Amino acid sequence: MPKALSVDTKPMRVLLIEDNPGDARLIRETLAAVDHTRFELTHADCLTTGLMHLAQGGMDIVLLDLTLPDSQGLETLVKTHTHLPDMPIVVLTGLEDETLAVEAVQAGAQDYLVKGQANGQLLTRALRYAIERQRLQEELRALSLEDGLTGLRNRRGFGALAEQELKVAQRTRREMFLFFLDLDGLKQINDTLGHSEGDAALLETTHLLQETFRDSDILARLGGDEFAVLAVETVEDCADILAARLQKNLAARNARANRSYQLSLSVGITRYDPESPCSIDALLARADGLMYEEKKRKRKA
Repeated sequence: MPKALSVDTKPMRVLLIEDNPGDARLIRETLAAVDHTRFELTHADCLTTGLMHLAQGGMDIVLLDLTLPDSQGLETLVKTHTHLPDMPIVVLTGLEDETLAVEAVQAGAQDYLVKGQANGQLLTRALRYAIERQRLQEELRALSLEDGLTGLRNRRGFGALAEQELKVAQRTRREMFLFFLDLDGLKQINDTLGHSEGDAALLETTHLLQETFRDSDILARLGGDEFAVLAVETVEDCADILAARLQKNLAARNARANRSYQLSLSVGITRYDPESPCSIDALLARADGLMYEEKKRKRKA
């Protein structure tokens, strides 16, 4: 005899946003009749109540009717997706409209089901696939914005976040400081001690930056031996304080016993002036130039 399928021990937590009591009851009964998956269904009869449930957390997925008392059409989906972008959404509607289905997916839905056509197997599969697709999308998004070795933002991720901070700083008339850092001698470490030790030096630099700067600052490995930090919550002498803290923490690491090399950083620091706004690329170029000047001074010393 074939082996019986086991019931999932962890229930799938579904938020149903549906104003029709009959449709809501049918969906509840359909999910309750599924043998191999347990569901916890929370029902909201309007978008406002549904968004309140989402704000409280604890949901795995949303089943969303597009026609509600307080919201109509694709705008319903857009509002829900904007409220919690990482939440998978399956649109459930009475309209069998292929164009609307495509538009819904383009607007952020993971799937589109027509009421009355979704039996327990189809509905369960759609919910499971939607959750998995959302998870994979988040992983791909993270991979595209994070450095694989250090876990810091990569150049693309840093640029996206930093540009947003620059917009905020411009509106609030707030200054910021950009640190451009280069790990000195990485090629020599790789050539003499091996690339695994070079990776270890990059990771140690990452830890050094994390213990020096604040959680609110944006840290990135731009590539190779280059790092950047955007210090977003600053005071007048913030750059000097952070630079001194960086040197103190660096010296403490180099003072540890049994080191085969000394960790060294060249640093360029530039200020974002809201009275004279510029792009993040312009800030990086200025800080890179200052960092290179420091590196040249070290070579001459």
